[in-house]
Amino acid sequence: MLNIHWIDVAIVIISVVFTLGAGFYFARRQKSSDQYFSGSKTIPAWAIGISIFATLISSVTFLAYPAAAYKSNWILLVQGLMVPVVLVGLIWVIVPLFRKVIRLSTYEYFERRFGVFARMYSSVAFILTHFSKMGTVLYLVSLALATLTGLDVTSYILMLSVVIILLTLLGGIEAVIWMDVIQGFLLIGGGLLCAGILLFNYEGGAGEMLREAVTIKKIDFGPYNFSFTELTFWVLVVNGIFYALQKYGTDQTIVQRYLAAKNDKDAKKAAYIGVLASVPVWALFMLIGSLLFVFYNSGGAVLPDRMKADQVFTYFIGTELPVGAVGLVLAALIAAAISSLDSDMNCLAAIGVEDFYQRFKPSCTDKDRLFVGRLLVLFSGIAMSVVALLYASWSGEGVLGVVFELYAIFSAGIVGIFLLGLFSRRANKQGLYVGLAVCVAFTAYAVLTTTKIDGQVILNLGHYNFPQHKYMLGVYSHLIVLVVGYLASFFFKSEKATEELTIYGYFKLKEKK
Repeated sequence: MLNIHWIDVAIVIISVVFTLGAGFYFARRQKSSDQYFSGSKTIPAWAIGISIFATLISSVTFLAYPAAAYKSNWILLVQGLMVPVVLVGLIWVIVPLFRKVIRLSTYEYFERRFGVFARMYSSVAFILTHFSKMGTVLYLVSLALATLTGLDVTSYILMLSVVIILLTLLGGIEAVIWMDVIQGFLLIGGGLLCAGILLFNYEGGAGEMLREAVTIKKIDFGPYNFSFTELTFWVLVVNGIFYALQKYGTDQTIVQRYLAAKNDKDAKKAAYIGVLASVPVWALFMLIGSLLFVFYNSGGAVLPDRMKADQVFTYFIGTELPVGAVGLVLAALIAAAISSLDSDMNCLAAIGVEDFYQRFKPSCTDKDRLFVGRLLVLFSGIAMSVVALLYASWSGEGVLGVVFELYAIFSAGIVGIFLLGLFSRRANKQGLYVGLAVCVAFTAYAVLTTTKIDGQVILNLGHYNFPQHKYMLGVYSHLIVLVVGYLASFFFKSEKATEELTIYGYFKLKEKK
């Protein structure tokens, strides 16, 4: 338990009250479901771009990235470094495709290309992935606040849940985007402040501190050996490529931002802003973790006994930052959580309304859609709290690694579906279903033969256990759907997909221009 000055407490309270105020301010403008989920389409590209950035940068970045670098090095950053590489290659076709062929749900494209089951499958995968992520984010920020104040984690989980639910429930996507803008700048400022204090208060100077971090390989991306059986640079490169495709090509939280832009040009610009802002900030928080290791292992400061790596950054904030700065950094930490979670909740509600409710009640009015959307925001917020409470009871050690593993499991071939639909007119729904069946069987086999309970794998097949790192599940599942789905399509007769649903439609449109 650390003592926080009343000034810092006041700064945090003001930031939370301001967030709630934004929800109430935008509430009066939410008169339709389109307004609630897509906004007025008058939001500038730069604001949507910062919102994308703030959605990608959460408390996982603020706390788990420094913890990961403190324990190991920057290897987990490799996944994020693949995002701009993939984005440059595909964003020019993804944005106009979605803005043209879908109304709100990303997975409407999957239905138009491969039928209802493909839409339901990908929607459920999105829901599972984001529920696990939301609980993680909420747990991490609550853990940080509990470490600083001594109040238990459960209390913070419940209090923050109320704030985030109210903001999203009342204000819709407009409140989410504009609060993301403010919270995004807060997060950058908080990270820069902490890095600056670490660098310039070091006895040997900033240069010496950085040299020491490099020397002891805290600023490093290794191991570099070409192996997929352990966590290596190459595992994260391959995993990162598919993560980027999944995030920018199939993730509702990002695609919904494309739809909120005025036009295709603004949507593309927003995507670039989001990525170009995210990568340096991911690196900044990895740097903070490396500097913390040098700081606490150079004799200048001492950590309490048995302190977890996930708590070191929080301890530094509470003991090394001056009055006022603590409050600003904590406000940034809370902002990081809110900016990610409000986006997830709004998008989960959009998926629930568009992919499920409207399908089972096609006669519903727009008023019904808006009511159910808000009801689903409330439900997703409660479910998020439950997952966070489970993390708290489990103790949450190594949260970032758990998040990556859950992504690998729950993503379950979604990128394979997307790439198959985008690049092949010949692929059909029957072939896809074969690919998905093989993918699910493979994922079950890999998870069961690698997951340990009380030191024993659930299904021990000896030499036939899945031999590679769990992160590779998020690669092989997509490749299986892509390859098996394409080859199996040749065994079923069907008409080729219309060009507008594939990359060839984009090229044809460009030729006409």
